[in-house]
Amino acid sequence: MAGTIEVLVPGGEANPGPPLGPELGPTPVNVQDVVNEINEQTAAFDGMEVPVTVEYDDDGSFSIEVGVPPTAALIKDEAGFETGSGEPQKEFVADLSVDQVKKIAEQKRSDLLSYDLKNAAKEVVGTCTSLGVTIEGNDPREFKKRLDDGEYDDYFAEEAAA
Repeated sequence: MAGTIEVLVPGGEANPGPPLGPELGPTPVNVQDVVNEINEQTAAFDGMEVPVTVEYDDDGSFSIEVGVPPTAALIKDEAGFETGSGEPQKEFVADLSVDQVKKIAEQKRSDLLSYDLKNAAKEVVGTCTSLGVTIEGNDPREFKKRLDDGEYDDYFAEEAAA
């Protein structure tokens, strides 16, 4: 590859302006083709900041790798709030359902250190703790304890391989 560019773009809303345009301008790629491809691949992350890596060759060919937004951004989007709590142990800004925790864990799984979905969910719950987000009305630390005690083992069990 002739080069690599790494940028954060709003999902489904990349455009030829900054940060992409200035980075891609001096390269041999068609900037609009890159923008269109990025928007197609990031449409599911509508408006969230998404890490994108563009690798390009001297002949103008390119490949795009889309990362997953930060866990906090996924939680904020799912729960519908802008900023976390200033006192996350005392003041809570939103509430997630167990289904929403599972959805975020599944979206983020490839980026996490977890070996399974249950531990990915624990990482999501940890971020909820620092943002001031409850889970089904409970303090996220209490929910994590219930997860550790096996209360949700069946719910977060991996799908059996066919």
